[in-house]
Amino acid sequence: MFSVSAYLAEYKVNVKNEILAGLTTALALVPEVVAFALLAHISPLVGIGSAFIICLITSAFGGRPGMISGAAGSVAVVIVSLVVQHGVEYLFAAVALMGLLQVAVGLLRFGKFIRLVPQPVVFGFVNGLALIILMAQLEQFKVHDATGAEHWLTGTPLWLMLGLVALTMAIVYFLPKLTKAVPASLTAIIVVSALVILGGLETKSVGDIASIAGGLPQFHVPQVPLEWNTLVIIFPYAVIMALVGLTESLLTLTVVDEITDTRGRSNQDCVAQGLANVTSGLFGGMGGCAMIGQTMVNLESRGRGRLSGVVAAVALALFVVVGSSLIERLPLAALVGVMFMVVIGTFEWASLRILRRMPLTDVLVMLLVTLVTAISQNLALAVLLGVVVSALAFAWENAKRIRARKFVDEAGTKHYEIYGPLFFGSVQAFNEKFDVQQDPAQVIIDFRDSRVADMSGIEALNKLTERYSRLGKTLHLRHLSPDCRQLLHNAGALIEVNIVEDPEYRVASNAE
Repeated sequence: MFSVSAYLAEYKVNVKNEILAGLTTALALVPEVVAFALLAHISPLVGIGSAFIICLITSAFGGRPGMISGAAGSVAVVIVSLVVQHGVEYLFAAVALMGLLQVAVGLLRFGKFIRLVPQPVVFGFVNGLALIILMAQLEQFKVHDATGAEHWLTGTPLWLMLGLVALTMAIVYFLPKLTKAVPASLTAIIVVSALVILGGLETKSVGDIASIAGGLPQFHVPQVPLEWNTLVIIFPYAVIMALVGLTESLLTLTVVDEITDTRGRSNQDCVAQGLANVTSGLFGGMGGCAMIGQTMVNLESRGRGRLSGVVAAVALALFVVVGSSLIERLPLAALVGVMFMVVIGTFEWASLRILRRMPLTDVLVMLLVTLVTAISQNLALAVLLGVVVSALAFAWENAKRIRARKFVDEAGTKHYEIYGPLFFGSVQAFNEKFDVQQDPAQVIIDFRDSRVADMSGIEALNKLTERYSRLGKTLHLRHLSPDCRQLLHNAGALIEVNIVEDPEYRVASNAE
């Protein structure tokens, strides 16, 4: 039988810390989610309702306790054109389909492929997200005049905003040095809010962005035609949102693993995120994923378990239902100050300190991912580019490592001892090692310190064999590893590898 006390004891969950961390995270979620909803041309209440659903389900069932998910800006950027061209009902359908795709990824256990992401790509991803969070906060320093034109704050309003932001950051930084009984971020929000409200200071508040008063999300089947054309419209968006969401969530999971020195379950998180998005779509919501900024707020507030995320979700619902008038009075300066501290904590400063010690290729990959993430806000594209460039750089470096030691034995047989892998990148260099015209009738290629890695390697061997065969010469292979022999055997139906067996070394040949 499940026991709450046993669960709390086993996972060392501090209920007080979890609740306070959840409340702090919920306050940090409100302006972000509202801004992302407006960016996507949908109601702020839709954004908050989506964040409530996604945060609740992923916190309760996800594979990474302590990670906060919600209606994310990376997904909002993708759906703008869908909402503008086809309306919100198509958005709801696309979000539900997005969730189904993510569930499929988790059930097929594809989440493990996040391990293939190189560390420079992770550094670039985190640094790019830090820049995105920073740029999002700068928007709070803008106002609209009577004509609707947008411009930067100036004069007293600007200095007041900067002063309150600085005060918030100072509290977040210095309070933990005095006491850790309460989260510094929550204390900063409360102190600065009390100063503004009780002191009657005129500064921007949450209510200046949009009203958040309303009710809980209601079940709503997307009102779209059940026809092929609907799928044609929503499928591309669903795929992109699913990839963006999984990329940000799984990389955020990796970051949280490093911070907490624990390991999350990537496939379980894919399924939970998918279920959350399916539910959000069926309750008239936008898509979402892990939010690294709010996750960092939660972690810095000592939220480590599932309870903090559940509390954050419930608090969001309460803000909308019963506490909107109070939440709308919160000064944006307090929330901006907290997020500025999140930017400082999120950015991988260590990546700058080790730049001179990193290979040039890794430095370029990190900078590429950082810039693409910050400029395009297309996280899937940034990470994909980083992985591709890293893979090509790896292939190039290994292609240059293939070498051949040559000698002729007492029987007049020419030996080529190969060092380095034979694959698509090294095929040209491999072919240049052989002097087919001048070699004797018997030639041996020794793969003791090499291996045939792919079909390009097999094809290179086939063509080399044919070149020797046309001159009446015989080519032998020695010391092929079992996996290489299996690769050659599997290719037998596709490529005729004319290799004569060397009985001494028991190498597989076409005679088998």
